[in-house]
Amino acid sequence: MAGHEDAEHRMVLDFDHNTTPLKSTMPGAISPSEKTARSSFSSVRENDDGLAQTFTRSKISSYTNEAEEVFDESPSSESGQPFFQPPLTNPHSQLNGFWAPAPTFRGWREIPLKGKKASRSMENLRSLVMSWSPPSTPQNEPEAKKTFRTTYEPGRAPIETLPSEVLDNIIDLLVVELPPNGLTIRNADLMALLLASRSLHAATLTTLYRHITIPHSRIFRKFLNTVVEYPNLASIVRRLDFSHFNPNSIFSNASQRASTQNLTSKTLAQCLDLTPYLQEFLAQEYIDGDIDREVLRKLFFSLPRLKAVDFCGCSTASFREAFKELLEDEWPEKLGITRLSFHKCITLPTAVFETILPRLNKVTHLDLAGTRVTDAALMSIPTTAQITHLNLARCKELTSEAVVAFITTHPAVKDSLVFLSLATDASSHLLLGKDDIDKLVPALPSTLRSLSLKGSRMEESHIPLLRPLTETLEELTLGRGLEISDIQQLFRVDGQWRPHGIRYLDISDIETRIGSASELLADESAPLHVIEVDERVYERAAKIKKTLQRVGWTAKEFGTRYWLVRLNSDGSTADNGGRWWKMGAESWGMRKVPVAKGEVGGMYGSFMFGRQI
Repeated sequence: MAGHEDAEHRMVLDFDHNTTPLKSTMPGAISPSEKTARSSFSSVRENDDGLAQTFTRSKISSYTNEAEEVFDESPSSESGQPFFQPPLTNPHSQLNGFWAPAPTFRGWREIPLKGKKASRSMENLRSLVMSWSPPSTPQNEPEAKKTFRTTYEPGRAPIETLPSEVLDNIIDLLVVELPPNGLTIRNADLMALLLASRSLHAATLTTLYRHITIPHSRIFRKFLNTVVEYPNLASIVRRLDFSHFNPNSIFSNASQRASTQNLTSKTLAQCLDLTPYLQEFLAQEYIDGDIDREVLRKLFFSLPRLKAVDFCGCSTASFREAFKELLEDEWPEKLGITRLSFHKCITLPTAVFETILPRLNKVTHLDLAGTRVTDAALMSIPTTAQITHLNLARCKELTSEAVVAFITTHPAVKDSLVFLSLATDASSHLLLGKDDIDKLVPALPSTLRSLSLKGSRMEESHIPLLRPLTETLEELTLGRGLEISDIQQLFRVDGQWRPHGIRYLDISDIETRIGSASELLADESAPLHVIEVDERVYERAAKIKKTLQRVGWTAKEFGTRYWLVRLNSDGSTADNGGRWWKMGAESWGMRKVPVAKGEVGGMYGSFMFGRQI
């Protein structure tokens, strides 16, 4: 057993446990600098109950006067014990007294569990040496039916002899990536499993340290302190995930955050030095101020095993200047990164993309939505790349001629694309016109599963071009100019319903009405499960929600997006939307390319499902 031998070691593992409670009296005044800071952060995550297009949002404002208390999850050597209270009438009697609860008794507790409530009172009763029912008395059995407990030598129990890959997968099922509010306890089961045996201890360490999720700076500081003291643990780390990072969950203003020096460019660079086997680095706009030239140099030049980098929403002036300074360095001819996202990095100069894209000779996932990427930079992508996921939404520096030529002729994409977004905001920018659609659609590969032409100019003549794609496509977003009668021809020709694979259809660019008699809502339109509409269509649909339910549909909304969702025979909207190309997401219509496989949450959930494009 490794419980006692590794006790000191185990105490350090609890880097995401908060040992110092926050004071509940925090200054209520807002400094002038804080008034211009970023707005409050909403943590978005997909519900895990299987309901289609259902999300939760926990919003923590930067203007709150009081912060939520951080619970102390560190192991304690002092556990409350129940004590016997003698009766007042006869203090010497041991018969009629009662057991008083331990000081840690919290009463009848309930916690949310996947949308339901489960009682946790049993552990309180156990601390009082009580139970719901008296223990059963073992019955005398014939000698032939008696079973004897088998004992095993240390390390030879059946579960310990499982292959490491199987054991890792079993232990992974216990992982809680992030508590609902980023502060409360998580992974208590894993911490307890460290006490079981040497083999389970080692396997659990791998699970605990493989993927590090940082919801706030205090957890980052505890993780950094741990790996500084125990460098071998840092060698396990494969992912640093800041997608759930919320700077307002602990500190009420920027000055308090700065004074702690928990997460800074210096400590972040130190962390990257200690994790040489890092494979995935997931950042977002709330840490872009801590990404300086030295951090970027380590990401691009000093981590040869790094495969995925995400800078989603990073757009501050300091982030832009850090990249400009990095361009002055001597770059290698090739970069090992295969999954790269600059989603909504709107301030980066075009020179960044002209420097990086020609060096991505093995890139498979590339998200350039909202950036200043140019035609020259796009065409400079090496022909050896095998791009499966490409997001060029709202890239205003690109021309339609270059985009069509790249997608239809470039070896890196013409036979491998699975996800393609060419979405634009038609009110401010037009990328694809009628002639562009005529050239593009017939040349799209059969490997495509998700296609967004949002904001493009379309006509009825494009419907026959799209029909062959609907046999393999699962997501389709249409542009402007079509009528509802045109769209229905994708599913019904000459009065006959045709087979298709479309499960998600986005017609939010089309001004129309969808009533209960619409052919899109007919049973024969299955497997169509989700229809995205604009706000006005949703408002009308919400008014006739009961009528929609009678024909098997319901209306849902989240953020600035609105859906009609098909009801199942049992009245639910459950739909297994998980696909390998979604990298862990299960809802339909994602706007952001994921670069690491995992559950959708935090800032990435907002960019992926809460925003139009």
